[in-house]
Amino acid sequence: MAQVPSSASRDRVRDTVPKLIEVTEEVLFGDIWERPELSKRDRSLIVCAVLTATYRPEQLRGHLQRALDNGLTKTELSEMITHVAFYGGWPASMSAANIAREVFEANP
Repeated sequence: MAQVPSSASRDRVRDTVPKLIEVTEEVLFGDIWERPELSKRDRSLIVCAVLTATYRPEQLRGHLQRALDNGLTKTELSEMITHVAFYGGWPASMSAANIAREVFEANP
C-alpha cells in the first residue's frame, strides 16, 4: 500500500469516526488512488471537477493542493472550474474559484 498523505482534516475526526478514516486511508487512498488505469494527475482533475460541481468546498481545498502536487497547473485547474460552471452550476464554480485563489496564492 502507498504512503497515505497526512491530513489535518482526517486527524481532527479520527477519534470520532475511526472506521471511516481507516477506510479512507486503506481503500480510497491505499487502493483506488493507486490503481494504474488512471494517473494521479487525471484522478486529481476528476476529483476537483466533481467536488466543484457538487459544492464540496471543505474537501476541494485539500484536493486542489493535491492536484498541484500531482502535476496539474493553475491554468488547467482554472479552466476546469470555468468548464464546470456550465455543467455543475455558476455558484459552485464561483465558490471554487475563491478557494482556488487562496490555494494558488499559497503556491506561488
